[in-house]
Amino acid sequence: MESKERSPAWHAALASPIRRSVLKFLIDSGEPLDAAAVAARMNLHVTTARFHLDQLLAARLIQREPDRSGQRGRPRIRFTPVPAPRGDAQDQLSHALASALAEDDDGGRARAIRAGEKWSEAFAGGLAASTGAGAMPLVELLDQLEFAPELDSAGRSIALTACPFREAARDNPGVVCAVHLGLIQRVARTLGHDDSAVALRPFVGPYLCVVELGTDWAPHA
Repeated sequence: MESKERSPAWHAALASPIRRSVLKFLIDSGEPLDAAAVAARMNLHVTTARFHLDQLLAARLIQREPDRSGQRGRPRIRFTPVPAPRGDAQDQLSHALASALAEDDDGGRARAIRAGEKWSEAFAGGLAASTGAGAMPLVELLDQLEFAPELDSAGRSIALTACPFREAARDNPGVVCAVHLGLIQRVARTLGHDDSAVALRPFVGPYLCVVELGTDWAPHA
């Protein structure tokens, strides 16, 4: 299901921590499971398990199939996750995680920034090895992450013309954009710049976000 067609049922399904866990269990199992198996694994009453499975069905996140094992009587109904279009599984996970963090008292901002800072550690080696000057190591990293960055001629801001997490960011900008801010600020600190001066202005246009570097990152002779 394309993200632009997602229904209220889709959002309601992934807003529930229990249903996110049920969906993850079905994905990880790698085989069709009936309601009894889901109930046993999730420590739920089978009626409760069926309720959550019905919600996931309504959201078209899972599908049902009869157990054609040849046994007599009414066939058991088993459930499997609906194969996601390429890239959509990542977006579903991003949306689910952002929804969970958004339940914090601050809307998830503090934990999201810390997550972004932690994320930056994966790129420390590449930043250390970069031969780029000024803001170019940050630009190169953002390009690697598919943000399609464009550094302005003065070296004071970076336009992000794409975002691999755009749909999740539109639904939970306070979380998703804060993760990106935490990443960028930690990279700034790693490169020896004032991270407190760095700001992220999300959705200044329908498909545009802007990183304000805050200080002069231009290389000096």
